[in-house]
This record gives sequence, C-alpha cells and structure tokens, in this order.
Amino acid sequence: MTITVQYFARLREDLGREGDQVAAPEGIATVADLWHHLHREAPPPRLMVAVNQSHARLDSPVADGDEVAFFPPVTGG
Repeated sequence: MTITVQYFARLREDLGREGDQVAAPEGIATVADLWHHLHREAPPPRLMVAVNQSHARLDSPVADGDEVAFFPPVTGG
C-alpha cells in the first residue's frame, strides 16, 4: 500500500520536510496507525488531518493511493 503524506505549517518546519511517499506495511488501517508508523510516537494533541483533501479524524481509514495531510490547529484573528 502506497500513501502520500504531506505536512503543513509548523509540522513541516519541525520535521524539516514537506512530506513522504510511504510504502505502508500491513496493519496500517487508520490515520493514527500511519502517524505512529512514520514517527514512532502518538500524534500530537489537536493534530488536524485531511484524507484525499477532505477533513478526517485520527480513526479515519486509509487505503492504497490515499493522500494524507497533517497540520496543526489553525487560529485566526
């Protein structure tokens, strides 16, 4: 299963990269599984996610060919 991962805003800066092309192993079923596979830790609090450009949650499923975007909460003023 291949998934395209993109990071935005502070996450991009903190990780030092825009994204990853991931050949995810068996057992990656959700966005949270994918994050843990990539970073070996729990997702940060209030992490926002989109799957195929639609708002998603950490328990949203992922599938071959998906694009998953991670970004921190956004505030405005």
